[in-house]
Amino acid sequence: MAIKKQTSGSAELRTNEKKWSKPLMDAGWTALPSVIIENQRQLGLSPLDLNIVLYLASKWWTAEGKPFPSKNTMAKAMNVHPRTIQKHIAALEAASYVRREERRTEAGSKTNIYHLDGLIKAAKPFAEEKLAEKKDKAELAKRRQNRRGAPKLRLVKSEEG
Repeated sequence: MAIKKQTSGSAELRTNEKKWSKPLMDAGWTALPSVIIENQRQLGLSPLDLNIVLYLASKWWTAEGKPFPSKNTMAKAMNVHPRTIQKHIAALEAASYVRREERRTEAGSKTNIYHLDGLIKAAKPFAEEKLAEKKDKAELAKRRQNRRGAPKLRLVKSEEG
């Protein structure tokens, strides 16, 4: 039996509601490319680094509207000291995964805006590799599906006769 792939956003949401429950999905959800999770070791991301990326992604709603949570807010959510968040963000910035943009007003500093363009660029080869693997698997499955009937048998003469 073939499983029909759901492509519409609302159908996907209903699928996620079945997995996670409607209240959890209604409270908010976050999109994060799987290749970042699957390749966190190769990207050099510690579990806390990945948690920070996930937190930033949870506050990033549109391509133009970059996230700007405070280090204190992130630290409280992750049950770590704000200085720990600061050190990890500095390391993410040194790896060119995160870029901080200061926000200042005449009244003083505001929270930084975070850009994840470097992480996106670093994860792209993993995505391309995964897409190539998916394409190869699909082509193999198609070739297998296109075979018709049972394999052809050929008569083998015995040496006895």
